[in-house]
Amino acid sequence: MPQSNIDLVKSLYAAFGRGEIEKIIEAATPDVSWRLNGRRSDDPLFGERHGQAGVREFFQILGENEEAIEFTPREFYTVQDKVFVLGHYKWRIRATGKTAESDFIHIFTLAGDKYRSFLEFTDTAQFAEAQRK
Repeated sequence: MPQSNIDLVKSLYAAFGRGEIEKIIEAATPDVSWRLNGRRSDDPLFGERHGQAGVREFFQILGENEEAIEFTPREFYTVQDKVFVLGHYKWRIRATGKTAESDFIHIFTLAGDKYRSFLEFTDTAQFAEAQRK
């Protein structure tokens, strides 16, 4: 079972890499919680969203505002119903042309063959600075 949890999360990253955002949305429970640590006033992606519509909104805002330069999930760990992912990414902010680069931790909480929550921790100061014009 733990390996299948990791496989589920890896499939979400693979879908993201292929631009198949609907697969990520469909893999969420209807009441999913999607949260990026930080203040929305610093970056429009920060904060919490709810439900599959909230996940869709997140990816719409992401596509409009940021461009991935590098996105590398590196390590996967599982404990009970959670999968922890350590990685690194670099994004270009479209409005400013500035970049933000950071390590990240993603925490997925699973419910069967779906995920019911996503939480990201990153260097929020890097992104807040990159958003400033």
